[in-house]
Formats: sequence, structure tokens, C-alpha cells
Amino acid sequence: MNFVSPLFLWYFVPVVLLAVLVTPRGWRNGVVAVASLVFYAAGAGPTTLLLLCSMAINYLAGMILEPERSRLAASDRRVVLAGVIAINLAALVVWKYAGFLTQQADSIAKLFGGGVEVAQVALPIGISFYTFHHISYLVDIHRGERKAARNPVAFIAYIAMFPQLVAGPIVRYREIADQLPQLRYHRLDDFAAGFPRFALGLSKKVIVADQLGPVVATCFDTAPHDMTFGIAWVGAIAYTLQLYFDFSGYSDMAIGLGRMLGFRLPENFARPYSSVTVTEFWRRWHMSLSRWFRDYVYIPLGGNRHGVAKTYRNLGIVFVLTGFWHGANWTFLVWGLYHGALLVIERGLDTGKAPAVPLHRLLRRASTLLLVVFGWVLFRAPDLGQALVMMGHMLIPDFSGLGDVVGPTLNNQRTLVLLLALLIVLMPARPATGRFLESARTRPAIALRAGVMLIGLPYAAILLASGTFSPFLYYQF
Repeated sequence: MNFVSPLFLWYFVPVVLLAVLVTPRGWRNGVVAVASLVFYAAGAGPTTLLLLCSMAINYLAGMILEPERSRLAASDRRVVLAGVIAINLAALVVWKYAGFLTQQADSIAKLFGGGVEVAQVALPIGISFYTFHHISYLVDIHRGERKAARNPVAFIAYIAMFPQLVAGPIVRYREIADQLPQLRYHRLDDFAAGFPRFALGLSKKVIVADQLGPVVATCFDTAPHDMTFGIAWVGAIAYTLQLYFDFSGYSDMAIGLGRMLGFRLPENFARPYSSVTVTEFWRRWHMSLSRWFRDYVYIPLGGNRHGVAKTYRNLGIVFVLTGFWHGANWTFLVWGLYHGALLVIERGLDTGKAPAVPLHRLLRRASTLLLVVFGWVLFRAPDLGQALVMMGHMLIPDFSGLGDVVGPTLNNQRTLVLLLALLIVLMPARPATGRFLESARTRPAIALRAGVMLIGLPYAAILLASGTFSPFLYYQF
């Protein structure tokens, strides 16, 4: 079920919100759990069984791992933790990477005259996200930071919560454990705060991201012999904007829905394209993923505590995993290595801190944005060959223009959307729009809320009614 489909917006969400508003406070988790499983089953079909089995295993493991309740010795609990994490990761590898791994094995086998059957496995939606939720749940309990969920309904509400189930933000258990007890008194206040945030996300997705989609597709589908400097840069910039407004729009919708349900989900974006360094970019982009890798991979590996060489090694491991987490394709691995290399270079040159001089900050912000835009080509391209073609043309100016295909696709309306979106991301770093819209009581915040509710939301509804929407980009991960 798509967040921007009429079925979800006009029927599913109103029914769920009404149920949460009118039922007793103690029923909230039950309403959320049932609605979330219905939501997931509508899109995932038979693979819903995988989610249910995964939740059952991790729920029982949590009971065993809690230090205060477990009868196992600390060493035995570590073995259980490692084993259950291995089960979670094995499911992720089989369902998400089996096709890629067997394809590589087949390519190698063919060099020696053999062959391997390539696995054809349908990717369960949201598996990358709920796998990370389960791992954070187990680790937080094992560390003694939170107690295991006693109520299975509350556990299901956490893992399967439909606003964040299929594309985040990644909610660590420590961030929501204290919210699962149903001590919630201001349901109308939550609704009043969450709905404008939801409307903002819907507007970003439908009005901006979906309008740029055809331009991005046309540029990236351009044949190598037709590629030009202009097409490559227009495609890269349009995708930079499309991805941000699509994914941050989803996050805004998820956070807004979560707030209306009575949960405060973590922020996922803080104007990342205003970053002055690549290090800062990763503190502002997909923040829930960055925090997850920091807390459960980078710091356990030693972080930056054991010398320069091991710090670089740990960064490399984290960004290889970050790349492959996004998808089973060499383009994602190279994209992860690219960003890992940029971070290592910043550390090596001691340029990871923002300069104080305004002109220097402006130049560093521009250079950081260019590096990020350049890297997004790897993220979007269907294969490394196409990515290298585009990146090569981005480095060699020519005067060939946009060609006969891209030119008409970039019509006046889409050009205006692209320019306005670019203007928005080039604005100052603060305030971050989502939190500003939701919580600030200043005149600019009130004006922004009025604009979103009176202009953005109705226009987005008109576009949706005309069928102008597409799935979120991060649904594929």
C-alpha cells in the first residue's frame, strides 16, 4: 500500500486515526499493531509470514537476553545475542542478496566453462528496516539500556508500526521504549502537531519529487553515445533534488503520522545539502541510519579510539555496509566506498570541521554539495558502466546541449519546479523545516503552516486525484 495512493490517504489513514482517537487509551498499541499488519500484508502478501516469524523469534530472544530476568550467564547471553543477530542477518542476505551473490558466482563459473543457477527471490518490502529494528532491540536489551517488551502487542506496534515500517526512519528501541506504555493524554494536540508535518511531506513528494522523476529517468536512460555534459549535469542535479524531496517527504509523512498516533519518531533529515563538510552531511542525511551504524557497528569496532589506521578501517567497514545495505548492486558498494574515501580524506587533511570565515564556509558548502551530487550518479545509475559514462561527461564540458529527448522533457513547469527546489535546498542551514513547522510558534512558522495547509496540501490532492504520483524511491530498499 503506497503512502500516496488514494486507498491509503482517503480510507486507511482516516479509519486508523479515528480508531485511535475514539478508543480507550489502553487500546492504542493494539490498533496500531493490527493496522500495521494489515498495511504490510496489503503490499507484501505471502512474505508477511517472514515478518511474523522474525518478530516471534526476536520477541522470545529479548526475554532471554534481559540481564535482570535471564538465568543464563553473561557469556551464554552473548552467544544467544550473536546467534539471533546471525539469524536476522541471514534472512536479510537470503532474501535481499541471494540473486546478486548467485549472479556473481555464475559470472565467475562461466570463466571456467561452468555455470550457477541465478536465484530469483522477491524482495520483501521493508526487510532492511525491520531487520535493523530487531537488532537494535536485542542489543539495547543485552546492554541493559532498556527492558524487554513484556507485552507482545506493544512489541508488534514497535517493529511493524506502519508509518516507518517500509522506509524508516530507523527507530532504535531505546528511542521508543518509554513511549510504548500507553500514557498519552493529549490526543488532539498530537493530531494538531502531526497533521501539518504529514501535509508537508505529502507536498514535497507529490509537488516536487514526482515532477522531477521524468527528467531524471530520461537523463539516466540516455544512451552513452547521446550523453552530453548538459544531460549528465541536469540528470545529476534533478536526481539530487528528487531523492531529497522524495525521501525527506516520506520521513515527514512518517513522523507526522507517528505523532498523530501518539509516538514521537526520530528526525531523519536536517537540511543535509547545506552541509559544509561531508562529515556534516552524514550527520544531516538519513540521520537514523547514520546513528544506527555509529552505535551498533562503528563504536563496537573501536570507533576512533585506537589510532588513525583502525579509525580509517572502521570508517571503511561502515561505508561498505552502508552501500550494500541500500541494495544488491556494485553501484551501491562503490557509492559507499566513495563516501568512505571522502571522510578518510577529510580526516587525513583535518578538514572535517567547518571553517569560521563566511567566505570559506560558502566555498566549502559549494564543494561539498558538488561532491555529493557527483556521488548520487553512482546511487541512481542502473550499472557502473552507465555511471562512469555520466560521470565522465560531467567532468568534460561540451556545447551539445540537452538533445532532442531531454530538452522536451524538461518543460517550463518542470524547469520551474527544479529551480524552486534548488533555491530551497540552497537556503541557510537553519531552521530545519520539519521541526520548525511542527513546533515553532513564531510568525514565520505560522505562515509556513498556513502555506502548507492552504496551498501545498490542496494542490498535492489535485495531483493525486489526476493520478500524478509514483512509489517512494526508498521502497526498493
